[in-house]
Amino acid sequence: MGPGRMRIKRGMDILLSLMGMAVCSPLFLLVAAVMAVHWRGCPFFCQERVGRGGRIFRIYKFRTMPDDAEARGPQLTAADDARLTPLERFVRSRHLDELPQLWNVLTGDMSMVGYRPERACFVERIMAEDPRYACLLCMRPGVTSEATLYNGYTDTMEKMLVRLNMDLQYLETATLRKDVQIMFRTAFALFRSEDKQ
Repeated sequence: MGPGRMRIKRGMDILLSLMGMAVCSPLFLLVAAVMAVHWRGCPFFCQERVGRGGRIFRIYKFRTMPDDAEARGPQLTAADDARLTPLERFVRSRHLDELPQLWNVLTGDMSMVGYRPERACFVERIMAEDPRYACLLCMRPGVTSEATLYNGYTDTMEKMLVRLNMDLQYLETATLRKDVQIMFRTAFALFRSEDKQ
């Protein structure tokens, strides 16, 4: 996309994030209340991720893992992760844990559509396998993407590399029309119970 279309994309992000927070506010409050009771504390979770230009930002989600989930070091999460309770698995399968990322979109750390941001340790591992990952850092990471819709949980390096190829293809062919199509397909996927990230 050229500079003009990128400005339109950013405008769409701001508008959609505001609309999303307004429309989803009852659901947001319900999930927050349920998770607060479930965790007996703060229902939110934040984690540092690598964004546009390699800048580190904090991504926000509803908490679905205990604080000691990575006591043995950073781990990838699978759809059938044994650490998840039925409630947590339901929240993740319906993507409800992603709702707080609308704030990341509004503040400009993320876009509605773009590659999924990773932690620095995983970015290093991906780039050791395929340095082309650096190309993605020219754009904002996204809440959803074609790779997010079709590649499922990235719980292995092989899946990460498949997702990278899909994200690079998006980067080369990105249009506002494609973004709208991806967002519509994402909205449709929310009504299905498939476990995808």
